[in-house]
Amino acid sequence: MDLSKVSFWMAGRYATNCVEISDDPASLNKAGFWAVVNTFEGKWICARFKDVQDMPLPKVPWQSIETAWQSSQSAAEYQSNVALIKDQIAAGDIYQVNLCRILSADCDQGLHGLANKLQSENPAPYASYFKLPDLEIASASPELFLDRQGDLIKSTPIKGTSATEEFGEKDRAENVMIVDLMRNDFGSICESGSVDVPRLLATQAHPGLFHLVSDVTGRLRTSIGWDEIAKALLPAGSISGAPKSSALKTIAKLEKIPRGPYCGLIGWVEGDQAVLSVAIRVFWSVNDGKIHFGTGAGITWGSDARSEWEETQLKAKRLIAIAGGELL
Repeated sequence: MDLSKVSFWMAGRYATNCVEISDDPASLNKAGFWAVVNTFEGKWICARFKDVQDMPLPKVPWQSIETAWQSSQSAAEYQSNVALIKDQIAAGDIYQVNLCRILSADCDQGLHGLANKLQSENPAPYASYFKLPDLEIASASPELFLDRQGDLIKSTPIKGTSATEEFGEKDRAENVMIVDLMRNDFGSICESGSVDVPRLLATQAHPGLFHLVSDVTGRLRTSIGWDEIAKALLPAGSISGAPKSSALKTIAKLEKIPRGPYCGLIGWVEGDQAVLSVAIRVFWSVNDGKIHFGTGAGITWGSDARSEWEETQLKAKRLIAIAGGELL
């Protein structure tokens, strides 16, 4: 495997000179700076770098996409799947499912230039770029999956999306549901009584839309390793559903193709310090002559099928416009 072109950038840290790639999250317990991707389906790519500099991502031009983006689900298919999920909710089998679709377009260039353009035109708190031998990601993620500072951890799930600062009861209920799920996940690896919710249902502005966000915090139990953290928390509750196990079965049944890095995580780990984002608002390619982008919405009993489809369009519209091409 050629590691010479592997690189990673996030929040002003640019990593080069990759010396190791592992598919085992236990590798993150080893010393060094690791850049990390975990796919929604659970595949790990952990790259250890020798050189890390504080600097902007080097500038590379981007040629706009000129073709239309094709969706893995049509509007009719997506809305039909919303109805099927609501039937499951009515039967008491599930409470919430994050239903996603994948957009794809022809692309014969790398994504480094797109990462530059996203930073300029759609700044995001967890923007990143990761170049690997068989995967390239340009991320404009707004969502924190995990911040770790020693034994203190924090997650900031996003649930609730609006074009304005006004949110309905469905948005608030969905956010609280996922906060409860995250509290439960944290409880399995944190000291008893340490899990807290210091911020609940806060409004957060992002380019083109608003989100409801909450913070979940906790103190890790002694000797908890990265492999144990991963097993307890992944996939993130905000992009799966509740109960998580039931939601994952529904997602596997209704979504036509794997999500891949979309709705996984991307970020860095260095000993007991880490910043890992939820891989939403991300573009990726896998050397298949295509560029991909994922979008989705949380489905609850209060969901309106047409409105949920429109939410997926809202989340995609601005970023697709930056990349180029027609959003059908």
